[in-house]
Amino acid sequence: MNEPVIRASGLRKEYSGLVAVRGIDFEVERGECFGILGPNGAGKTTTMNMVQGYSPLSGGELRVFGLAIEKHPRKIKARMGVVPQENNLDPDLTVGENLRVYARYFDIPKKEGALRADRLLGFVALSEKRDEKIPTLSGGMKRRLLVARALVNDPELIILDEPTTGLDPQARHLIWQKLRGLKKSGATLALTTHNMEEAAALCDRLVIMDHGRILDEGSPRQLLERHVKGSVFEFEAGGERLRELLSCLEGIKQESETAGDTIFIYTDEAEEVLRRTACFSEIGFRHRRATLEDVFLKLTGRELRE
Repeated sequence: MNEPVIRASGLRKEYSGLVAVRGIDFEVERGECFGILGPNGAGKTTTMNMVQGYSPLSGGELRVFGLAIEKHPRKIKARMGVVPQENNLDPDLTVGENLRVYARYFDIPKKEGALRADRLLGFVALSEKRDEKIPTLSGGMKRRLLVARALVNDPELIILDEPTTGLDPQARHLIWQKLRGLKKSGATLALTTHNMEEAAALCDRLVIMDHGRILDEGSPRQLLERHVKGSVFEFEAGGERLRELLSCLEGIKQESETAGDTIFIYTDEAEEVLRRTACFSEIGFRHRRATLEDVFLKLTGRELRE
């Protein structure tokens, strides 16, 4: 059997008594896009920092390309590309120089590095910006350049930490298009995100993480079927009227969740729900297909995170 590109077993990270990752297990198979979803502070970035060899393990085992990360960090990093959450491009260099200089870190000959830089700038639609300095670029251009830089060493594994945070829809969809192309070419992608649309668009398989633990794992379709069925109804009702509404739905296969004066009904029997609640015409409601965001909120809660 092929060795997973990443295999974590009992992975743990602790900072001065604060446990950020609490003994998680997961595997990333070759050629797939694997996602880690979670709210702020869930442990996503901490997990990826350990995969990169940037942060030492506090416990458990972590193997990348079949190698123990703590024993072979240089060998692993040579086969990996990283798109960090924060922009760490060199502002004193041009767009092209950022790629050519980065290529030298991998002992890529100068001439070959220049060829790769030109090819990658074309790939991320930045060829016309090769001589521009970094501060002149838009946020979307900087993120695309970070993707290009991560590909300089022709990596087998690409780590993406919230790759499209803060981008407008056009820039976000362009990056998604490029990432799909990389996966089709055989690269393995591992990304963290709290953008549910991004996870649904890119991930073959994902885990939902919170408070340093993995809450569930599966494909987007599997998670939807497991937790929120096919349809979601949002009814705005409270008090006695809410109790009457729930009573009308008895016997229907459904799950409910309440947040303030809104009740969420998850069900595969949408027509029956509509029929039984027709007498509650004064109650505002919304009917829509279930999404990964519903799964995410159901598992991690609806309270505001700082």
